[in-house]
Amino acid sequence: MSKRILIVEDEKNIVDILSFNLSKEGYDTLEAYDGQAGLQLALEQDPDLVLLDLMLPKMDGFDVCRQLRQAGRNTPVIMLTAREEETDKVLGLELGADDYITKPFSMRELLARVKANIRRNEMAGAVSAAPAKPAGQRMELGRMAIDPELMVVYKDGRPLELTQREYELLRFLASQPGKVFSREALMEHVWNYEGYVGDVRAVDVAVRRLREKVEDDPAAPQFVVTRRGLGYYFNA
Repeated sequence: MSKRILIVEDEKNIVDILSFNLSKEGYDTLEAYDGQAGLQLALEQDPDLVLLDLMLPKMDGFDVCRQLRQAGRNTPVIMLTAREEETDKVLGLELGADDYITKPFSMRELLARVKANIRRNEMAGAVSAAPAKPAGQRMELGRMAIDPELMVVYKDGRPLELTQREYELLRFLASQPGKVFSREALMEHVWNYEGYVGDVRAVDVAVRRLREKVEDDPAAPQFVVTRRGLGYYFNA
């Protein structure tokens, strides 16, 4: 069955271009020209991915993303923005967007990001649906433990409420304690962007949100540590 992409964008020429190119790649598309209609379609049709413009009539992209996540939907969301302000990008990621791309964008890059986000979502679903693994697969990391079968992280014996992306990021870093991974490497291995070169702000936002949930003091992290100028590593 073809994957369905919901395009929420108020500029018809952009919608037409996106729909045409996505259809060429084998995707089915749904279109909405304002935020309210986009949110309704996202909730009713459950698409495989949402391309979401920030500046929309009736309800902006921030509110659409916020309400989608509040409804418990983990649908991958890529935000489209014509603005360069860093606060817009960070706020979108903080509200639960998986990625953003700034207009004007290359269709090749957008299609690559669509494919990567859908693939990541499928991989996460496959892990959660996989047969139970032996108890020995649990990763014991001092005060922290990771159960790959349940996709749950425990700190001092208590389960942490992590998003799927936060879990994947922590598990990847913890799989090789002490090894430093650059932001680009994390974009490649956790975000599934092969050979990624570009804006890595999404990694910093994800790390900051993760630290707020796993660290005793997020301002002085003990588990997810920065190696200045190089990247991040897990300290068991």
